[in-house]
Amino acid sequence: MNTIAIEQNEVDLLLDAIYQRYGYDFKQYNQASLKRRLEYHLAKTEFRTISTLIPEILNNRTAFKALVFDISVTVTEMFRDPWFFMTLRKKVIPFLRTFPFINVWQAGCATGEEVYSLAILLKEEGLYDRTRIYATDFNDAALERAKTRIYPLDRIKEYSVNYQKAGGQKSLANYYRARYQSIILDAALLDNITFANHNLATDGVFAEMHLILCRNVLIYFDRNLQNRVLSIFRDSLCYNGFLCLGSKETLQFSAVQPDFVEFATKERIYQCKYEKSTVTQFVS
Repeated sequence: MNTIAIEQNEVDLLLDAIYQRYGYDFKQYNQASLKRRLEYHLAKTEFRTISTLIPEILNNRTAFKALVFDISVTVTEMFRDPWFFMTLRKKVIPFLRTFPFINVWQAGCATGEEVYSLAILLKEEGLYDRTRIYATDFNDAALERAKTRIYPLDRIKEYSVNYQKAGGQKSLANYYRARYQSIILDAALLDNITFANHNLATDGVFAEMHLILCRNVLIYFDRNLQNRVLSIFRDSLCYNGFLCLGSKETLQFSAVQPDFVEFATKERIYQCKYEKSTVTQFVS
C-alpha cells in the first residue's frame, strides 16, 4: 500500500469541512500525525486527493465514519504495558479500597481492550461490584466493536503473557471463550461498564471520578488541546483521585502540573491535589 503525499492547505480545507458539516474538531490534533493518518486513509481507498475526498465525506456518512475510524488511533491491547497494571494493582488499588463506591473514566478507550483489562483487575481485587467504569471515545465504530467483547484469537497468547506479567491471579482463559478464530470475553465483565461517545476536543467534564485513564492519546494533540483535556481531567477528579497517562506523556510543563503530585513516575500516574471548592466550571 503506497502512501500519498498531501499538502497542509489540503488538510486545513478538509478539517474545516468536517467541522462545518459534522461538528468534529480535529484542528488541534498533532498535524504531522494527522497527516500520516490521512495519507493512510487515502492509500486504502479509491480516493487519491483530498479534493476528491471532501465531497464524498460531506455527502456520505458511511464514508465519513470510515475516515474518522482511520483518523482516530484505535491500536490497543489487553494489559498493555503490564508493569503499569502491576503498579495499579499494588499501589493505586489500596487507595481505591477506601471509597465506598468507585467511579472510573477510561478516556479514548478505542476498541475496549484496556477497559476489559481494568475490569478483570478490579474483579480480582474484589472492587468491581462497587465500581462504575465510563469508557468513552469519539469513534462510534470503535465503541460498537468494544461492546461486542470479541477480539482476534491470534492475539490471545500475547494478551495472556501481558496478564501474567500484570499480576494476574488466574489464567486469562477464565475470562473468555474461543470460537471461530475469535475470543469473546465473559459478559459479566460488561456489567459495570458504560460505553459512551465523548469528544475530548469539544466536550467537557465527565462526572466525579476517582480514577481516570487516558493512555497514549494526548501524544496526538497539540499543546493547546493537551492543556484543555488535562483541565477537564483535573476538574473531573475528586481530591486524591488518580490520573494515568501513557509512557510518553507527562504533566510536566502543562497548565495543571501544580494541581497534581507524581505518584508513580515511570508509570505516569499522578494524584490530584486540586481543591474542588476552587473549581471553575469548564466552558467548551
